[in-house]
Parts: sequence; C-alpha cells; structure tokens
Amino acid sequence: MSLRRRLVLAAVAAAALASIAVALFAYNATDSELRKNVDETLQERARQLTNLRDRRAPGAPARLPPPALGAAGGFAQIITESGDVRASSGAGGPLPISNAARAVAADERDAFYSETEIDGTEIRVLTVPWTRGNALQVARPLDEVDAVLGDLRWLLLAAAGVGVIVAAILALLAARATLRPVHRLTETVEDVTATRDLSRRVDMGDFGQGGGDDEVARLATSFNSMLAALDESLTAQRRLVADASHELRTPITSLRTNIEVLAREGELSVDDRERLRRDIDGQLMELSALVGGVIDLARGDEPVEHVERVRLDEVVSEAVENAEFHWPAVRFETHLVPSTVTGVPDRIGLAVTNLLDNAGKWSPEGAIVEVAVAGSEVTVRDHGPGVDPADAPLVFDRFWRAPAARSLPGSGLGLAIVRQVAEAHGGRATVEPAEGGGARFRVTFAANTGS
Repeated sequence: MSLRRRLVLAAVAAAALASIAVALFAYNATDSELRKNVDETLQERARQLTNLRDRRAPGAPARLPPPALGAAGGFAQIITESGDVRASSGAGGPLPISNAARAVAADERDAFYSETEIDGTEIRVLTVPWTRGNALQVARPLDEVDAVLGDLRWLLLAAAGVGVIVAAILALLAARATLRPVHRLTETVEDVTATRDLSRRVDMGDFGQGGGDDEVARLATSFNSMLAALDESLTAQRRLVADASHELRTPITSLRTNIEVLAREGELSVDDRERLRRDIDGQLMELSALVGGVIDLARGDEPVEHVERVRLDEVVSEAVENAEFHWPAVRFETHLVPSTVTGVPDRIGLAVTNLLDNAGKWSPEGAIVEVAVAGSEVTVRDHGPGVDPADAPLVFDRFWRAPAARSLPGSGLGLAIVRQVAEAHGGRATVEPAEGGGARFRVTFAANTGS
C-alpha cells in the first residue's frame, strides 16, 4: 500500500472516529436534556396534584383532576401499599405497580423515576409519597422523545457520513500536495540507483521558498549532501586510481626490463649484473613506497575511528627520533610545547613523519631542521632550496614532484598525505618561504574533532 493511500486512510479513520465521538456526545446530551424536561414536567404535575390535595376539604374522597387544557400532565394514579389503585386521571393506565412503588406508599422508600412499557409504548413514571399508606404515580409517554432521538440519529449519521467523505477528499488533496516532494525525492533516488549518476540532485524548489525546513526537506538536503560526498569520493578514487596507474607504469616497466636483462645468462659481466641488481633493489623500494603511499591515501578517505586525545608534542618527539635514524646527516632541533589535540594518533604520526622525511630529503648534509609544536600547530623548517612560489599551490597535490626532485627517491605522495590527514582532523597544511632560505611547513589539527 502506498504512503499516500495510508495517509488518506489514516485521515478518514481519524475523521470517522471524531464524527462518531461527536455524534455519541450530541445524542447522549440531547437524550439527557429531553428526559430532564420530561422529569421536570412530571415533577410539576406532582406538585400541582399535591397542592390540590392540600386544599381539599377534610374527609373528601381522593380525586385526581385531569390536567388543564393544553397541558402535558400525562397520566396519574394513586396506589396503596398493598398495590391497589385508589384513583386515576388522564389518558392511559393503569400503570404496573412494582414492589418499589408499594415501598414508597408504605413510606419505606423515597421518590424515584422509572420506565416501563404499556402496549408497546415506553412510559416515564415518577413515584412520590402521597398520604400515609398511599403513593402518587405520574407518567408520560416517551413517544415525542423517541421521535426526536430517531430523527437525530439519522441526522447525525448523515452528518458523520458527509464529514468522512469531506475528510477523505481533503486528505487526498493534502496528501497529494504534501507528498509531492517525497515523490520527487523517490524519483531521484530511483534514478540515481538505476543510472549511478551521482551528479543528480533533488530539486529543493519542490519544498517551497528557501528549500523548506520540515523533516522531508531536511531529508532531501541530507540526501543531496550525501550524493555530493559520494560523488566527490568516487571522483577522488577514480583520480587516485588513474594517477597511481600512471605512476606505477614506469617503475614496473623499468623493473621488468632489468629483470629480463638480468635473466640473460652469460651476456652480462659480474659488474653489470651487480649494477642491475642494485637498480632492481632501488626500484622495488620505490615501488613499495609508492604502493604504501597509495594505500595510506586510500585509507584517509575512510571514516575516522578510534578518535582520542593525543599529546601532539609526544607524537612529534617520537617522529623526530625516527627521522634522526633515517637521516643521520641532518640535525633536528626541537622546541616542543606540551599540547593536546583530538584525533587518531597513527594518522597524526604519519603526517608528521612525512613532513620530517621531506625536510630531511631536501636538507644538505650537516643542515639543521627546526621542529616546533605550539598549541595545535606543528612547524617544520628546513634550510634546503625552498619552494618556488609558482610551485607552492601544487606542493600538496598527489604525485606532484618538483623538477629538481625527479632524480630523488620518493613517490610524490608524502605531502599529499600530510594535507589529507590535516583536513581529516579539521585543520590544514601550508608552506611558505623561510627567512634566510629553505621552506617552512605548518600543519594544524583542530582541538575538537571527535569524542
């Protein structure tokens, strides 16, 4: 069953329940009011007869005069405690005499109302004390009440039916207007599923001026944001695969050629074979570094997990110790102020390590690399050739290498990983010329990036 049909049925059911509740309340209220009027009439008739009794001469026989012309007094009778009828007046009767009525005559019970049926006619009866050993019963038929209630039942039934029909029509119109954005959203989702076109977006104009702020509008906005993120991620993934394929082609081709040459028995001298072996070892190391860098980049697009509070100065100190081992010809000087950020320790450590490796690679023998931590920022300053201002915007791109770096080992992914880690932690990575030569890299990590 469609959502629209369920909404219409729910609205119709609610309207039906409301109509039934109103009809029952109106019917019961009318019935109670009509019976109250009948009871007041019976009370008034009883008072009139009581007044006549009080004005009757002593010793006069009990007599009940008929009601005045046009009055609605109904039928009246006087009964004894034994159940006999002493006198009666009006059309109808005699009334059935119950034990409760005899108890009133015997002064054993207070006045009460009751209902009975005579020849198919429903009668309302008021029984009150009259004289010692006697009781007065005043009765009126309920034909008029039943007739009014009968007409009211049909009227309420018709009104409820009309109300349900109107509610169904209005619910259908409202559901059609309300669910139009949902229909558009569904069409877009189905189209994206069928075509895999992540550039498709939900038209927010269907949600009113400003895009709306209800639940469906927020859902559409979130869906558009999700599509944009997926499109960006897929585009980045394709670009990474394409770039990695291009970069891997050259070392693999060179490695294959060297292995084929090395496999030629008797055609190479011992020195040539040793040189080829060293070349193959170097190419394997570059290939391993390239593959490792690609894997690190791919992992950087995964959701951040295991987020915790990280002592940034301690992570940098450990990375400096490793860099001193890998770059023994370079001297690293540190100024580390205790600092705490929120993030993934391994990813932050990888970014710092790549920064130090880049500085070590470009630093001449005996040069100093200055490393500092202050707040949530890591600064690495080398004394190498520096970065050409024209190349500064490209330094953190994947697989980008400066012309002077073509002959140096590296995959061109280290600084790209630095930027990726920084942005994943709510920060950024920048480079600027350092006073006196060299380059200064700055990486910041936001203090609150997780819980």
